[in-house]
Amino acid sequence: MRECKVEENKAACACTYESCSRKGICCECIEYHWGHRELPACLFPPDVERTYDRSLERFIATHSRQ
Repeated sequence: MRECKVEENKAACACTYESCSRKGICCECIEYHWGHRELPACLFPPDVERTYDRSLERFIATHSRQ
């Protein structure tokens, strides 16, 4: 199994939720959000990500209008 490159991942992480314990640990982030019927911050444009609405519905609405 590959080692997680946490510091490299953090540098590219789009999440603005400062106290997130999953920053840089993408597999945990995806598992957490998917368990809540959400997607991670990196799949949303910055203006939408800042709303913290990471729902599947918001993702579809956001990407349908492009």
